[in-house]
Amino acid sequence: MKVHYINIFLFALPLNILVNTHKEPFITHHTPKIPTTRLLCECDLYMPNYDNDPQMKKIMDKFSKQTQQRFEEYDDRMVEKRKQCKDKCDKEIQKIILKDKLEKQMAQQLTTLETKIDTDDIPTCICEKSIADKMEKGCLRYAGVLGGGVMPGMGLIDGSLLGAISLLKPAAITAAEKAAVTEATDPATKAGMKEVILKIEQFLKHFTKKEGLVNFTSVVNEANFKSATALHESVVKLLSKRCKFGSKETGNVFCNTIEYSGVTPFNGYTKAGATAYDATLTTKTTVLTEAKVGAVEATYASYQTAIIASIVAIVVIVLIMVIIYKILRYRRKKKMKKKLQYIKLLEE
Repeated sequence: MKVHYINIFLFALPLNILVNTHKEPFITHHTPKIPTTRLLCECDLYMPNYDNDPQMKKIMDKFSKQTQQRFEEYDDRMVEKRKQCKDKCDKEIQKIILKDKLEKQMAQQLTTLETKIDTDDIPTCICEKSIADKMEKGCLRYAGVLGGGVMPGMGLIDGSLLGAISLLKPAAITAAEKAAVTEATDPATKAGMKEVILKIEQFLKHFTKKEGLVNFTSVVNEANFKSATALHESVVKLLSKRCKFGSKETGNVFCNTIEYSGVTPFNGYTKAGATAYDATLTTKTTVLTEAKVGAVEATYASYQTAIIASIVAIVVIVLIMVIIYKILRYRRKKKMKKKLQYIKLLEE
């Protein structure tokens, strides 16, 4: 049986050789074989293979920016920490120097006393009055005088002045209005008389000297230019020598007209004069009242401004002195606080 197995294996071997004859390695082809190589060129020997990659460039730029930013933040933090450490060290050094200086001064001044100094042995109330202390007390005294006596008194005086002004102002305005009416009466009277004379002249134009014309405009005055009866009586009195009023003798045309017309034509003359008087009086009174009342208003406004300015000036002075007092008091407290700190340092 073993012999048969050996024969079968030996027979299969030549069959396998005959079937795979085309795979013999010793068969050569006519086409020359081009060898493939993975060697780098001399120019690319030291060149990274990501220089021309845009994504890699972007990542590298971002990395460099972040790194630079972190370094800058680190530098800023280090600068701040160094500054804090330096300030702290300076303060400690100043404390040490101050303590040594105080110890030396106290040792020089208290050589005759005991070496062990308690807080009760340190004099705290022996000090010279400085200019600031004197000024503080002066400001306090002046502020007390101004605030306690002068300021209320000035406020009372200014208040009474303002009250008096407020009471006198209406009376002054009323007096100004009356003065305006009085002052406007004169030009109004002249305007009324002028209008009456104008009307009489128009009447006289209808007569001639042959008809016995007599110019009686001179009788017009302040008393009769608005009264027809008074004006007629004045004219009759003036013409009584030339015209024989009430006699049987026939006079001239002018005298007869005056006698028989009576008071009627004079009503028109006086009415025109009264109208001119009223119009002129109203116009002049309005103008003069505005001027005089405006002057009164301006005068009282200047008084009020002066009083208010004085009040403001006093208040400002008091405030300045109070501010100076507060500043000096704050400095004094600060100085006393430093002294207490020195004492605590000496105790330590």
